[in-house]
Amino acid sequence: MEISATGRLEVRITPADVGKRVSVRRLGEPGATREKFTDTVGVLTSWDEGVLMITQRDGRSVRIPETSLVAGKTVPAAPARRRGPAASYRELAHVASRAWRPVESERLGEWELRAAVQEEPAAGGAAGRRTGFTRRANSVLPLGDPGLPLDAALQAVRRWYGERGLPAYVQTATGAEGTQELLCAELERRGWVREVTAEVWIGALAPVADRAGGAEVVLSRTVDEAWLARYRRAGVSEVALRVLGSGAEGAGSGEAPSVWFASSPGAAGEPPAAIGRCAVDGRWAGFAAVEVDPGRRRQGLATGVMAALARRALDEGASAAWLQVEADNEAARAFYAGLGFGPHHAYHHYRAPDGPEVRDAPGHRGPRPQDAPRGPAGTPGPAPRGRA
Repeated sequence: MEISATGRLEVRITPADVGKRVSVRRLGEPGATREKFTDTVGVLTSWDEGVLMITQRDGRSVRIPETSLVAGKTVPAAPARRRGPAASYRELAHVASRAWRPVESERLGEWELRAAVQEEPAAGGAAGRRTGFTRRANSVLPLGDPGLPLDAALQAVRRWYGERGLPAYVQTATGAEGTQELLCAELERRGWVREVTAEVWIGALAPVADRAGGAEVVLSRTVDEAWLARYRRAGVSEVALRVLGSGAEGAGSGEAPSVWFASSPGAAGEPPAAIGRCAVDGRWAGFAAVEVDPGRRRQGLATGVMAALARRALDEGASAAWLQVEADNEAARAFYAGLGFGPHHAYHHYRAPDGPEVRDAPGHRGPRPQDAPRGPAGTPGPAPRGRA
């Protein structure tokens, strides 16, 4: 906390610091029997009518009455990393988006509108509803300025996805230098709902490749029926296969990542005991879809699958690794931490509200729409509710 020359705590932030990373100390809940201080660190996303809004690393927002502040100061944009490869948010955002390539996309300034629409058959062979295979390939990736005021940009986004029969999603990020806490706050002010929060973890690739596995692992450039039988998603369509292959026509050509699928054979006539997927893109290897037969967990199968994929990625020139894991998947987080991975940033999928968007009342002293940030936008364990 900021301490003056006389040894007293001081509040050294003002509404002019909206958009900066701050650290504040405040008194606890009113009416408490004892004075209790609470510290909060995050990006100051607004300061309206005597209330501060601070967005923390995990994307959660904290409302703090300015009358409860006892100290506050601005702090560096992001803490120094203690381990893992050096990586910027923008670099990881590009790599992750290429690992889940959409079937169609369109530019809106520096935003990329992405879609991979599949038809879900209804009973009796009738036409079913249209859905998008994975939010990662069916959401806006805001990598900079959309070229329009924010309200107009969001209207264009809703219209584009509406024409495809899909809900509109915007993928944002928090917790690293160049992430989008301000955009998160602006979306929430307009009634957009955060449905999924996950994290991007990174680590060195060689230590993963050096791990010993528990069984034979077979690698393939293409996904087959046996691999899909272990994959947790039901009804994998041609669109889904294209996304899983991340643009298979160009895979390995430099136009798209080089994608590999791994399988650890199961019992005769049964799906593989474990599977995984890896997208190799320059220095990065991205792991996903690591699934293990529930009856054969804790036998080193997931480790063996990832080690085999890591060795292939090293052969293709990669040196660093990334993966995406949902915030509530504790089994996966413990597993990946044991392989040397650690969190880099959190990302979130915001869904457009039904009906007209909700706006704050006049007088908001946070960033105007045109001042919204211009920085970039399968795991072991139980399948989550609607994967990111």
